[in-house]
Amino acid sequence: MTKIPLDNDYAQVTAITLHQESGKECFEGLSISHAHCQAKVSLYGGQVLSFKPDGHKDVLWLSEQASYQVGKAIRGGIPLCWPWFGANDKQNEYLTENPTITLKTLNHGFARQLPWHIASIDADESGVTLVLVLSGDDQHPLWPNAFRLTQTLFFGKNLKQSLAMSNLSSEDVQYSAALHSYFTVSNPNNVSIDALTGRTYHDKLTGNSNTQQEPVSCVGEIDREYQSDEKMTLIDHNWQRKIEIKSGNCQQWVLWNPGTELASTMTDIHPQGEQEYVCLEAANTRWQTIPAAETVVISQEITVKHYESE
Repeated sequence: MTKIPLDNDYAQVTAITLHQESGKECFEGLSISHAHCQAKVSLYGGQVLSFKPDGHKDVLWLSEQASYQVGKAIRGGIPLCWPWFGANDKQNEYLTENPTITLKTLNHGFARQLPWHIASIDADESGVTLVLVLSGDDQHPLWPNAFRLTQTLFFGKNLKQSLAMSNLSSEDVQYSAALHSYFTVSNPNNVSIDALTGRTYHDKLTGNSNTQQEPVSCVGEIDREYQSDEKMTLIDHNWQRKIEIKSGNCQQWVLWNPGTELASTMTDIHPQGEQEYVCLEAANTRWQTIPAAETVVISQEITVKHYESE
């Protein structure tokens, strides 16, 4: 591990390696220590892996069996789904024309499976600001355009994350995206998200759309896209804490947990791991336009608080 020098003594940032015990590959990452929090970030995928505010358990879940191999996504933290989210019409058309390509290699885009670069690291009494950049041209047949992504992360008493998407080409492009947050919980059974009640949603498991009439269940298998840009509060009644998430320029919230049966088929989730998290993702699941030579920004702010049961 190598300490990265800063211009002041407010924080310590250390270069680390992330690897599987039996694997030969490893990724570069950063470990951040500040009076207000501890955090870890992988430069592969530009992915936040851990955020632990002072006095709290880690806000984010990371699988003990996460894969640290090129071409695979890291299971946990906040993966960046970009420039498309999940399966979509363009992807399905591409798969029809290229039958040897598997869906898994296309799922959620390529931003979470490429190395990002550090643009800057700054610290003050309030926290640490890290800026990461990913740029490219003709990265994939579904995204042939030149682009630059600038991710700004602030780690302090809360976590602020913004993703600036710059279209460097001379034509408009379309994207869909999600900030795929895995929130650590005592158990999905103990979690409530009251702000989802009354919201319309599309259930990706049944293909049906409906309105959430009853309090939402976070127990898997569940995969729903809720139409809302309101602030969400994820309450863990067992740990007596609440996680507040405010999104910026995102039209949906995606609620996901694979459940026991599906998770048992996923080699990068440790046994019973699905009982330790709930994914609530700030997202634009439908195509959005980035005009030529312009930049669009999405964001989220995560704050964790103690609370007393009523």
